[in-house]
Amino acid sequence: MGYELKLFSGNANRPLAEEIAQQLQVPLGDADVSRFSDGEVYVQINENVRGQDVFVIQPTSPPVNDNLMELLVMIDAFKRASARRITAVLPYYGYARQDRKVMPRVPISAKLVADLITAAGANRVLAVDLHAGQIQGFFDIPVDHLFAAPVIVDYLAKQDLHEPVLVSPDAGGVERARAIAKRLKAGLAIIDKRRDGPNVAVFMRLIGDVADKDVVIIDDMIDTAGTLIQAVEALKRERARRILACAVHGVLSGPAIDRIAGSPLEEVVITNSIPLPAGKHLPKFQVLSVAPLLAEAIRRIHDEESVSGLFI
Repeated sequence: MGYELKLFSGNANRPLAEEIAQQLQVPLGDADVSRFSDGEVYVQINENVRGQDVFVIQPTSPPVNDNLMELLVMIDAFKRASARRITAVLPYYGYARQDRKVMPRVPISAKLVADLITAAGANRVLAVDLHAGQIQGFFDIPVDHLFAAPVIVDYLAKQDLHEPVLVSPDAGGVERARAIAKRLKAGLAIIDKRRDGPNVAVFMRLIGDVADKDVVIIDDMIDTAGTLIQAVEALKRERARRILACAVHGVLSGPAIDRIAGSPLEEVVITNSIPLPAGKHLPKFQVLSVAPLLAEAIRRIHDEESVSGLFI
């Protein structure tokens, strides 16, 4: 292309940004992203980006509001610095769980965040495993939606699993679990559950056979791990042989880490879309990198090549 690829990162997940930069053999751009004494976000771009193809790597992970505001202010700075194109790279999209009205007088926050990113000046979005596929339609700019399934499938294929069964912890994740089960030539089971409120799930029943089999619970994220642990308890009652869990986004808020540590889970596989909590002992966790996937997608976008070709 006639214009240069520029990579920049906020403070949300700089190690991932550095790994992506290494994969692309492109240095991370020089930008000061800090705070005023009252907590306001301060951004200054310390190099010329006029007419360049800018990619801003910033998951809106906890602290969600701080990281989202960083992203918006950075996009505005690049727009005012006359970047030719600005792509918001979102390894994790915060507020994605509020993607529709499930009761009266509640917001659709996923749409609001999409409007904010667009209004700030982003020309396109690159996201990984959105909580709901329809969020792509909330944007009035192009969205490239990546899936970490190939990374997870490659890892699971190397494990010695006995009669593997992929388990969806709810009806909404069946499509994801079915796709991975198909690639692994594994069985499929579904947990039918009722949710009584935010971060509260009530187990109802298991659909499928897991007795004396190795099961892998598949979800897009692990937040407080309440749903995950209830699924594990249900699978133990049904005499599952081994229980593993895989999720793309390890939010791991509140009691999640302690719950997982005290559970019968043998291993929890997540990606580095969100940095793990600092200073915590995480013996059961296996972290896979999505940096090669994101780097290749960024290269293809810059070179105007097909991104969907990554998943054929």
